[in-house]
Amino acid sequence: MKRHLTAIGFGLAVAVSSFAPASAAELKFMTGPQGGSWIPLGGQLKDLWEKAVSGLNVQQAPGAGIANVRAIEEGKADVGFGNSISTVDAITGKPPFNKPHANVCNVATLYPQYYQLVVPADAGISSVKDLKGKGVSTQQRGNTGELITGQILQVNGLSYNDVKMSFVSYTDSVNQMKDGHAVAFGLGTTIPAGSIMDVAASRDIKLLDLSGNLEAMRKLNPGYTLVTVPKGTYPKQDADVKVIGYATHIVASCKLPADTVYTMTKTIAANVDGLTSVVKAIKGLDAKMMAEDIGVPFHPGAARFYKEAGVTVKTN
Repeated sequence: MKRHLTAIGFGLAVAVSSFAPASAAELKFMTGPQGGSWIPLGGQLKDLWEKAVSGLNVQQAPGAGIANVRAIEEGKADVGFGNSISTVDAITGKPPFNKPHANVCNVATLYPQYYQLVVPADAGISSVKDLKGKGVSTQQRGNTGELITGQILQVNGLSYNDVKMSFVSYTDSVNQMKDGHAVAFGLGTTIPAGSIMDVAASRDIKLLDLSGNLEAMRKLNPGYTLVTVPKGTYPKQDADVKVIGYATHIVASCKLPADTVYTMTKTIAANVDGLTSVVKAIKGLDAKMMAEDIGVPFHPGAARFYKEAGVTVKTN
């Protein structure tokens, strides 16, 4: 995802009230766990969609990325937030999903998540392969950051057995980096990551450029992308760094009316500034970013909007 792309000039600023209304309906929208950003973001979208679609009643409920996708597949929800890499696993039927999910369609990518691998600046580590035999810290098993750490080692010919692994909290990872027990800390989150800033407060750091790993990572999961950590994100970071990315996105039942999903998608594009006030990472979002290919086929209604915006996407 390239956040610096120029917004496509197709009139995103068109007033929501001018959208062609879709048929009235009740829609169940699953968001995220309490305390996370998906609940307030979902509340903002609920209000916008209800204004844009005549007679639409959005019922918002808490959820989580994997649970939301399952609920849509089983007909228990209509729309939800998801993480691209786990949604891709649902489409293909990989664990933790027990079968391919055929009723889950992509609507829009909203903002990127960044897998960052940080090392001490003076450790002499320039690539993942250099971690062999050294201490590596990441999140507890089952977390997204841990999953990606294992995969980034795998595509470099390494396994957990080839390094000295710690599966701990962010706080413990930071402490291990500070006391030298770990020379690498892998995590998936937004930028700047507070835990990396904490490490940088005590020693000079650098992020490993992971661009050379994208092709191999996409073979494991086509939901991976390449994202940029801009220079200056962290202390003494004097150049952009390419890392592995995935995305928070919106998914919907493929059975939802195309007109409804078309209007919902158009409403998102027309209200980026308002959504940014809830989640800052949405800033700069445009139609091309929303339509990024993350390995999940698009709903026909969303595809119609993107076609009007000059972007071709894949549907079922």
